[in-house]
Amino acid sequence: MNDIFTNAQRAEVLTQALPYIKRYSGKIVAIKYGGNAMIDENLKQQVMEDIALLWLIGVKVVLIHGGGPEINDLMKKLGKVPQFVDGLRVTDKETVDIVQMVLAGKVNKSLVTLLQTKGGHAVGVSGIDGGIIEAKIKDERLGFVGEITKIRPQPITDLLEKNYVPVISTVASDREGNVYNINGDTAAAYIAGALGAERLIMMTDVAGILRDRDDPTSLIPEITVDEAKKLYADGIISGGMIPKVDCCIEAISRGVKNVIIMDGRVPHAILMELLTDEGAGTMVTS
Repeated sequence: MNDIFTNAQRAEVLTQALPYIKRYSGKIVAIKYGGNAMIDENLKQQVMEDIALLWLIGVKVVLIHGGGPEINDLMKKLGKVPQFVDGLRVTDKETVDIVQMVLAGKVNKSLVTLLQTKGGHAVGVSGIDGGIIEAKIKDERLGFVGEITKIRPQPITDLLEKNYVPVISTVASDREGNVYNINGDTAAAYIAGALGAERLIMMTDVAGILRDRDDPTSLIPEITVDEAKKLYADGIISGGMIPKVDCCIEAISRGVKNVIIMDGRVPHAILMELLTDEGAGTMVTS
């Protein structure tokens, strides 16, 4: 390590990060975590290190996570075939039990444990706890896939005030006690909005919005909501990127200052985005 960085260079890196540390200290930053960054064990360790570091310098981090691959794995073990309609998981009664078990149980608690081994203080909750996410049936064809009807941010702000990192799994309930599977990106947009977050970071499996989807050097570093709508019309934002950008626009309409779509597979991408001049990914602003 000493061969790569001298102590003076390390000090210089920290000095350059200082304005960003001052900017975000005491502010709420929501992070949507899922995809390949969650499957790869080394990347998972680095993401938790980034979050622990942000927490230690006073950033109020809220971690919102999915867990699709783990749900698929358990379904296959139980002899169920995952089915999707328009990118959303068809969720019958048995599947929603599996979703709740995996997201609110295994995945949530493993992230809390890992974050604490990195030096952070974390508490895991689901959208059901304290009625954080209230939902109703989105589409009869999808079964227990929920459309968010209400966010109650109080349990999250209580945890932030007590200096914990809230780790939130995206299952919800209604007033009759039915449990719903909620799309993670949508939940992150609504939660970040309800908290008035300074920034929402969407960790995905792509570098951001590309002018040419086959050319990683064509990354668009920053766009406004209006520019994003034009890119839809021009077909530049297409396929799986459409729901991601929709969630960015939703978050901004709900009061989030700006949203970043970034490649969660890049080591320490969160720190690069928040604490360096270059940043990472595409920033969507109002």
